[in-house]
Amino acid sequence: MQETAVAPDEVNQADTATDPVCGMSVKLGKGKPALRYKGREYHFCNPKCHDRFETDPYFYLSGNSEKKKRLEAEQSGSAALFTCPMDPEIVQEGPGTCPICGMALEPMSGVSDEPNHELIDFTRRLWVSVLAAIPLLILTMGPMVGVPIRDWIGEGLAIYLEAILATPVVLWAALPFFQRGWTSLVTRHFNMWTLIMIGVGAAYLYSMTAAFMPFLFPDTLKGTSGHLPVYFEAAVVIVALVFVGQVLELNARERTGDAIRALLDLAPKTARRIVDDDEEYDAPLENILSGDRLRVRPGDSVPVDGIVLDGVSSIDESLVTGEPLPVAKGVGDHVTGGTLNKTGTFVMEAQHVGADTMLAKIVDMVASAQRSRAPIQGLADRVASYFVPTVVAIAVLAFCVWLILGPSPSLVHAVIAAVSVLIIACPCALGLATPMSIMTATGRGAQAGVLVKEAESLERLAQVDTIVVDKTGTLTEGRPVLSDILPASGVTEDQVLELAGALEKGSEHPLAEAILSAANARQLVLPQTEEFQSITGKGVTAKIGGSRVFLGNSQFANEAGADIAEMSERAEELSALGKTAMYLVQEFGGQVFVQGVIAVADPVKKNAKAAIDALHRDGVKIVMATGDAKPTADAVAAALAIDDVWAGVLPEGKQKLVEDLKSKGHVVAMAGDGVNDAPALAAADVGLAMGTGADVAVESAGLTLLKGDLEGILRARTLARETVRNIRQNLFFAFAYNSVGVPIAAGVLYPVFGVLLSPMLAAAAMSLSSVSVIGNALRLRSLKL
Repeated sequence: MQETAVAPDEVNQADTATDPVCGMSVKLGKGKPALRYKGREYHFCNPKCHDRFETDPYFYLSGNSEKKKRLEAEQSGSAALFTCPMDPEIVQEGPGTCPICGMALEPMSGVSDEPNHELIDFTRRLWVSVLAAIPLLILTMGPMVGVPIRDWIGEGLAIYLEAILATPVVLWAALPFFQRGWTSLVTRHFNMWTLIMIGVGAAYLYSMTAAFMPFLFPDTLKGTSGHLPVYFEAAVVIVALVFVGQVLELNARERTGDAIRALLDLAPKTARRIVDDDEEYDAPLENILSGDRLRVRPGDSVPVDGIVLDGVSSIDESLVTGEPLPVAKGVGDHVTGGTLNKTGTFVMEAQHVGADTMLAKIVDMVASAQRSRAPIQGLADRVASYFVPTVVAIAVLAFCVWLILGPSPSLVHAVIAAVSVLIIACPCALGLATPMSIMTATGRGAQAGVLVKEAESLERLAQVDTIVVDKTGTLTEGRPVLSDILPASGVTEDQVLELAGALEKGSEHPLAEAILSAANARQLVLPQTEEFQSITGKGVTAKIGGSRVFLGNSQFANEAGADIAEMSERAEELSALGKTAMYLVQEFGGQVFVQGVIAVADPVKKNAKAAIDALHRDGVKIVMATGDAKPTADAVAAALAIDDVWAGVLPEGKQKLVEDLKSKGHVVAMAGDGVNDAPALAAADVGLAMGTGADVAVESAGLTLLKGDLEGILRARTLARETVRNIRQNLFFAFAYNSVGVPIAAGVLYPVFGVLLSPMLAAAAMSLSSVSVIGNALRLRSLKL
C-alpha cells in the first residue's frame, strides 16, 4: 500500500469530504487529518478514524465495514449480561448482587472489561476493619496475656475507645453484610449472612446501650469495675474475618476469567489478507469477514475457520484434538482458527469468523461450564439455615418467658436474655472454621505438588466416583519416542536408524525429534543428505551416498516402488498397538528395497498403571476421552485397564461426556492438560489440570497437579477427604459451644441456681471455641500425602 500524509494547505478549503470510516462530513482546510491511498485523497474527522483507515483501507473501501455493522446489528444484544452462579435464573445488565442469595453477579461471557467494583470496595472495607480490629484486640485481649492496658487508661475510657473503633466498621464497612442478611430474611433463604447480621447487630446494639446507657441494666450484671461488659471486639473481628474470606473468594472468582483470556490469546491479532489485485497486508482480525482470502505462513496461527484454496501444509491441531502430531492439509481441507501452521504456506478462504469460529465456541463452552458449576452451599450455610431460625426462636422465647415470669424489672431482664442469646450465637468461630482449614490445606497441598485454586474443589473431590482422563499428556508422556526398529533381512537396527536419522535431520516433524533422539542415544554418526524433500502427509526423501532413500507411510513406500508385503503384517501389528509405523526404503540400481520399519509411540507414563489401580481400589471408575484414533486409544486403555474409552472426541464431545455422566448422578472429575480439555475441565465437578499442560487448562481447573501425573490425584483425594473431615470437626467445635451457651444465656439455670450467664463466661467460651478451631485446623500441616 502506498500512503502519504496530506498537508492541510494542499486541499480546496471550500469543499467537504465524507469520512470513509464513520461516514461523517469533513470540512476541508480545517486541519483535519488526511491520507493518500492508491492515488486518491481521503479525509477524516479525527485522528482515530485516520489510524483505523490506515491500518486496513480495503476494509472500509470495499463495503466490508458496513457489512460488519449490519451483521453486528443482527446479532448484538444490549449491555453485557451478568448472572448469579448460585441462582442462574437471575440475569441482568451490568454487575450487581443477587437478590436471592446476595452473591456478586458474574459476567455471562466469563470475562468482563469492567473492573471488579465489589473486589475494590470489599478490599477497602477489609482494611478499615483490620485497622480497627487490631487495637480492639489489644484493648480486650491484653489483660488476658499480662498487659493491663485497661487498668492503665481506665475501664470507662477503654469502653469509649472500643465504641469509637467499632462504629465505622459496623455502620459502614459491614453495610453490605447487613444488606445481604436483610435480603436473606426477606427471601427466607437463611444463610451465613443472616447469622452475621444478627450476631454483629446484636453485639453492637447491646454494647452501645451498655456503654452509654448503663442505667438501664441491673447492677447484678456489672463487673468488679462497675461497668457492664461490652462486645465491640466480637462484632469487629467477625466483620474482619468475613471480609478476609470474601476478598479471597472474589480474587479467586476474578481469576476464572483468566481461562477465557488464555483462550482468546490463542487467536492472532492480525490476519494476512489478500485483496483483489493480489496485494497482501496484515489486517486486524476483527476486520476479517467470511469470504476473505488469507495467507498463512509457517509458524503463524490460523486466524479463523476456513478452507484451503491453495498450497499444502501440516498443522498442529492439538487445540481441537489434544494430539501433538501435525495433520496434513491440502486444497479443500478445513482448517481451524487458533491452530498452528507448522510447515508450508497456504491460502485459505475465511468461512467462520468472530463468534462462529471453533475457538469462540470453546470460549463459550468454558464460560457456560464455569457459570453452571454453582458453588457448593458450604456446611456452615447448611447448618446456619437451621441454626438461625432456632436461635431467633430461642431468643424470642426467652424474651417472652422473662417478661412474663422474670423478676423486676422484667422488661430489662427479658431484653438482656434475648440479646445474650443472640450474642453468644455470634459466628466468630464459625467464621474461622472453614477458612482456617482451607488455608492450612492449601499450604500443605502446595508442598505435595497439589495447587488448590478453588476451595469447593477439595470438598467435591472427596465425593468423586468417576474420573474422565485425557490420553495425551495425562496417561501418556505427550511426546513421541522411538519404540521399535524392525530391520529387513541382512540389515542391522543401527543401519536403519542411521538412514532414518539422516533423513530426519532436515525435518521439523515431531516424529523426527524422536528418531534423532534415539540415534543420538546410540551415538550414531549420521551420513550427509542431498536433495532433501518433505512431502506433507506422506514422508521425507533425500539422496544418501548417491542413492535415494524414503521414510514415510505405506502409501509413500508404494509410490516409491517398494514391495512392502513382507513387512506390512508386522507394521500393522505395531499400528494396532497405537504406534506410528514408518517404512524405510532405499533405491539400488534402479530397484527399491524395504530396509526396515521404524515405529514411534507416545509412551504411557510409568506410574499411570499403579495410580489407576489404586483409584479402582478406591471405587473410582476411569473413563478415557481422547481426540486420538480408536486403535491408539484402545491400546492405551488395554495396557492400563481403563473402564471405558471414548476416541476421536472433540472439545464439545468431552464436555458432553462429562455432563452426561453428571446427569446420571455421578460426581465427576476431569483430568487433562490441553486446550481441548478446557470446556470439560470447567464443566466437571472437579477439574484436575496437569501442571505441564496448557495455561488455559490450568486456568479452567479447580486443582492443578504440578508433577503432571495421576499419583497427584491420589494425593489430592487424600488431602480433600482430610480437609472436609477437619472442616466438619471445626464446625462441631464452633456450634457445640453455641449449643451449650444459648440455653444458658436464655436463663435455663436461673430457676435452679438463681444466676444468669456471666458475660465474661460467654466471652471466654467464644474465645475457647475460636482457639479450638484454629488448633484443629493447624493439624493439617502434618498430614501425610
